[in-house]
Order: sequence, then structure tokens, then C-alpha cells
Amino acid sequence: METTYILTAEMDARSFAWLDALRREHFPAERNFLSAHLTLFHKLSSAQIACVRSFGTPSVPITIRFDRVVFLGKGVAIGVRCAVLERLRNEARSAMEGELSQQDRQPWKPHVTVQNKVSAETGRQLYKILEANFTERAGAATGLLVWEYLGGPWRLSERIAFGKVV
Repeated sequence: METTYILTAEMDARSFAWLDALRREHFPAERNFLSAHLTLFHKLSSAQIACVRSFGTPSVPITIRFDRVVFLGKGVAIGVRCAVLERLRNEARSAMEGELSQQDRQPWKPHVTVQNKVSAETGRQLYKILEANFTERAGAATGLLVWEYLGGPWRLSERIAFGKVV
């Protein structure tokens, strides 16, 4: 059976700490197997990961904006805006067209989920709280992280730093 991979953008330490703390506080503990993450692709094969490795990545970390609170229906996320990261994802998507999962063929709406799998009422309450106090902030994407999907939890397989492979 082929290994399934997930591709995420690596966030700078300060942004990651902020978002991961929100996730640990608000995501149901019994379902929270993961740290905060910014997913680019949800289901990739080894061949697709090899394709991603062949792309030119930025030579330095890129600025990302955490620009809004997003109500997910049964949870909440922090929205992300970054034209460079979007271009990188579009290039990868074009190179892998036809081989992508249904979820990865959908329009990309970058976000970091801080709460999910709760009632709509619980999600709406957190949305209102976070929205009332939200201030847009800058962060950075410092590379790409390749994760092996383990049927729930993930295991880090590779880090592709912007500027070099580590």
C-alpha cells in the first residue's frame, strides 16, 4: 500500500506558538492529534512529493498575513493570505493535475484550524470571542513540511526549507 503524504507550510516559531496555543485550548482534546498547521495539500503520493521537491522554492522566508477569523460551521480557523505561497501551490497543483484528490482539486482557502468537530453553537461562540479581539498580524512561512499520514496522527518525513533542503 502506497504511503499518503500531507504537505504543509512551515510557520515561523512565534506564529506557530500563537496558533498552536489556540488549538490546544479550543480543539477537543480527545480529537487533537496534531499541532497547528497550514495545509497546502491533504493527500499526495510519493511521486507527487518528488514533483514538489523539483520546484524552485523561495530563497528566503516569505511574509504571510493572518488576516481574519473564519467560522467553519463546527469550528473556527484563522485565515491566511500570501500571494507567494498561493503561486507556489498553484504551480505544484498544475504540475500534478489529474492526480489530485477531490479535496485538493477544490479552490484553496488557506487557514489554520484552531477548533473543529464541535457543535455549531460552540463554534459560533468561539468565533464571536476571537473576532471581537482579532488584530491582523504578520508571520512568515519558512519552508514546506512533508508529513506521512498515519491514519490520524502524522509523522514528519521531510523539511524543505526556503533556500535549501535540510
